[in-house]
Amino acid sequence: MTAKGTALLNTMRERIVILDGAMGTMIQSYRLVEHDFRNDSLKHAFKPLKGNNDLLNITRPDIIASIHRSFLEAGADIIETNSFSATRIAQADYGLGDQVRAINLAGAKVAREVADAYAAETGRPVWVAGALGPTNRTASLSPDVNRPEFRAVTFEELRAAYYEQVVALAEGGVDLFLPETTFDTLNLKAALAAIEDYFETVETRIPVFASITVTDRSGRTLSGQTVEAVWNSIRGYRPQCVGLNCALGADLMSPFLKALSDVADTFVHVYPNAGLPNPLSDTGYDETPDHTSGAIRKFAEAGWVNMVGGCCGTTPDHIRMIADRVRGLPPRKVPSFEPGLRLSGLEPLNVLEGSGSFVKVGERANVTGSPKFKKLVIAGDFDGALAIVRSQVEKGSPVIDVNFDEGMLDGEASMIRFLNLIASEPDLARVPIMIDSSKWSVIEAGLKCLQGKGIVNSISLKEGEETFRHHAREIWRHGAAMIVMAFDEKGQAATRDAKVAIAGRSYRILVDELGIDPQDIIFDLNVLTVATGMDEHASYALDFIDAVREVKRRCPGSRTSGGISNVSFSFRGNNVVREAMHAVFLHHAIAAGLDMGIVNPGMLIPYDAIDPELLKAVEDVLLNRDSGATERLITLAEALKDRAKSDKPSKDNGSGAAAVSNDERIQQAYLKANALLGELFMQAVRTNDPGCLERFIASGAGASPRDASAVPAASGSNPHRWRLNRRNPRIGDRVRLESDWRMHW
Repeated sequence: MTAKGTALLNTMRERIVILDGAMGTMIQSYRLVEHDFRNDSLKHAFKPLKGNNDLLNITRPDIIASIHRSFLEAGADIIETNSFSATRIAQADYGLGDQVRAINLAGAKVAREVADAYAAETGRPVWVAGALGPTNRTASLSPDVNRPEFRAVTFEELRAAYYEQVVALAEGGVDLFLPETTFDTLNLKAALAAIEDYFETVETRIPVFASITVTDRSGRTLSGQTVEAVWNSIRGYRPQCVGLNCALGADLMSPFLKALSDVADTFVHVYPNAGLPNPLSDTGYDETPDHTSGAIRKFAEAGWVNMVGGCCGTTPDHIRMIADRVRGLPPRKVPSFEPGLRLSGLEPLNVLEGSGSFVKVGERANVTGSPKFKKLVIAGDFDGALAIVRSQVEKGSPVIDVNFDEGMLDGEASMIRFLNLIASEPDLARVPIMIDSSKWSVIEAGLKCLQGKGIVNSISLKEGEETFRHHAREIWRHGAAMIVMAFDEKGQAATRDAKVAIAGRSYRILVDELGIDPQDIIFDLNVLTVATGMDEHASYALDFIDAVREVKRRCPGSRTSGGISNVSFSFRGNNVVREAMHAVFLHHAIAAGLDMGIVNPGMLIPYDAIDPELLKAVEDVLLNRDSGATERLITLAEALKDRAKSDKPSKDNGSGAAAVSNDERIQQAYLKANALLGELFMQAVRTNDPGCLERFIASGAGASPRDASAVPAASGSNPHRWRLNRRNPRIGDRVRLESDWRMHW
């Protein structure tokens, strides 16, 4: 860390630090015209440039310097560079992608010169923050509601754009980086990854502050995450400060700031707007300095903040009064929390160490483990594949495993499309995703789609330590946890000692060398198949259980996992025995410390509900109690299969159709019901008559689309209105909001 960076962090421990106010608001007060945004270097610009405020770093640095100075004189400790939209992506709107480096370099130098001159005159230390805006595109949402899998920008495009900006800001002399106004966490992760890319090229780091934006009273970002979910997504990057800015006034931010302060084990900041927008106000916002500063003082009195300032609509008068109101109040004390694996989709999932919680990872969205899912995906029926995910979530899976390792599929394209579709369905996107593949290219493709904190399944030492280190670094740079398989250069570990040795070696590389949080390391110690008839396989289950216990002891803070269904593979086709084996295996493995397992939640039965005869036979096999255990279980399994056949009433249930499992019947019924409700919804919108939906909900009778087809369309109805929110009304609202934000910038 640089000396100035260390001094800033020490100051934040001692007192509440003051950030500046709204650069854009101050620029508007100058009533600039097109000429102010041009000079000889911009003769090639053929589009109007008025409103491209970042250009003023080049064309009117005197104005920018004056604004910086006014905020310092008002009491600001930190001034932000005028570079909110200075990325190649945002400047493309003006055809000025070639000016990005010049804009950022000039902006940093102007701020640096003002800060140094002011510090020399007053003896008061001040800092320059390199401002990185969110760009005008979202990596987690489609701008086209009819193409939910489409993205207008990719993670790598954002990462490259931010890297270009970061390098220029650093060269210009900024003291810290501040990615701000984050409405999509995937954009923020790209910025943080770019910053880490830059840090790899220099010897010393500077602080990184990250600021997110809650867009309405729901307490969520534009892309749908809660503040705790966002924190879980970026916590692994270890920003020195995290907080909220923009969108809302201080009064409305209160519950969301408290929620962030309650979970963040780092400094916390807030710099709200001066209330909500009001085009009739001189500044465009309603709140007076007295009102804004009074609300911020309450945050300080509650012990929620280490840094405060202002966003849209805040002037030097706001900052002066904010500084006065918080002077002398103690800064927030950074809390410590119970260690835990902290994941997120749209919502957080916290698995605290020692809690005894077992995470059941849904396994059915996996072409290698679910023939039905594989068939749907190969046929291109991704809506049907999403229905399988929905079923898993509804059955209680808090994490969903997604795998496309099938020779007939383009794994990368399938993973991207499917994860983008999941992101468009809030009821599915709320849970974390496990990206499962044996191909690194597929894993990378998936990581670039997740705004939440997911899990990679998996990496290993199979290809040597250097490849292992590279993969681990990239996973960390995408903010994900990682499953480490018990493989090394010699192959798969089958015995207890081999599993423990590989886990220990991997742990030392990840934790001691790379500095990865042990809570983000999950060891898969290879659940292998028992009861195969081969003597060397007889101890596989017991070796796994013993290895879990020993790895938890030797690798503190790490987690353990496994693909549970592997243990029973020799009894495929006999679900009664397989379900019993899974339940018994989990009973003993969880007792030994197993934290997580990839399972089908629909095929889990309580340990205590297993028939005593079957329970003893299964335990004898899994715990390798004697050499005759496998033969006894095989004999019992055949008897149970014969009994099941004799108990089955008929093959076709009297309907002429082959019998199917309850799971399959539920799935088929769900798909049919979904289609019917879709028809009803379209009919209700087209006719402007909700009656058909209401009758269906009330009784299910007399409410089919066919019954309503004779009703004439209501006058003034819009037959295309349903299309905007066809997949989900909330996502449709966010697409509209994205358009509004673009105009605001």
